[in-house]
Amino acid sequence: MGSLPAGPANAITDVAGVRIGHATVWHDEPFLARTGVTAIVPDALDAVFHRPMTAGVAVLNGAGELTGSLATREWGLLETPILLTNTMGVGAAYQGACEAMVAAVDGVGIDDVVIPVVGECDDSWLHDARSLVITPSVARAAIDAADSVRPRSGAIGAGSGMVCSGCKGGIGTASRIVDGAVVGALVLANFGELARLTIAGDVVGPRLIAAGYGEGDRAEPAGSCIVVVLTDAPLTPAQCERLARRAGLGLARTGSVAHHGSGEIFFAASTTARVERASRSALVTASRRADTALDGLFAAAVDATEEAVLDALFVADTVRGRAGHQVDGLPVELVLAGRRSS
Repeated sequence: MGSLPAGPANAITDVAGVRIGHATVWHDEPFLARTGVTAIVPDALDAVFHRPMTAGVAVLNGAGELTGSLATREWGLLETPILLTNTMGVGAAYQGACEAMVAAVDGVGIDDVVIPVVGECDDSWLHDARSLVITPSVARAAIDAADSVRPRSGAIGAGSGMVCSGCKGGIGTASRIVDGAVVGALVLANFGELARLTIAGDVVGPRLIAAGYGEGDRAEPAGSCIVVVLTDAPLTPAQCERLARRAGLGLARTGSVAHHGSGEIFFAASTTARVERASRSALVTASRRADTALDGLFAAAVDATEEAVLDALFVADTVRGRAGHQVDGLPVELVLAGRRSS
């Protein structure tokens, strides 16, 4: 998507030091589970605690939750991993993040407490949310599994039960390189409606409907999308917030209108602009990027977000879940055939 080159893996892990981990909970008995946790670990836990990263939050539609967002807006800092999960699993994931930080860093809870960042989307169309299967240990497993290789996409981790534009959604990621910096995006895609699905500027949804795709039961179009944008460009908290806001333009390119009941919440952080926790004062960075030089990063965030959504759609397979609901994977060959014929 767009004219900017992708990073080597075309993933958020192209930003140096960033690791992604998934923990999936998937079984049919004694109750049906199609859910999990995805962890975005931007640095070693002790390093992100002692030298928090500059960060910012933006909200397009606020029918959702991102813990730690108030502290991020107040201080402009990220001091823990970022966890993604289902709506009713936020509390357990939050505790799991706290447990991981306590285990890894002696000063947590003594020198200072932490306020973990946990984002959610509602996967209850496919997952039995009443089962409450997300536990702190699931969250810790996702953190422990974090790796710098390209993360798996689609129906995995937090994306296991998500629905996007009438198709199976979930986790997606992409990256762009611009002006010597890497910008990576990771999405938890659980939004939109099939009729508006747009791929690379082509409104493919009506064509898929006309071909009979998606005739079965469908989740409501409202859902949510959490987008995490990380970059190695040195940015201030205000600049991170501006970068986060551009994720909404990437969603719009795929057909999102941010429905009334949907939560489009965006988080951005700079892995190279750090603050010493002891002082929480001056940024520790070689050079601050001028506001006039942000346009390339904005374009990269838009393109990477758009492609991350499509990554989730193109990878996720058909999933059958709660109450017999089935959400089909995107019919990739049908989409590509339509593009070739046009």
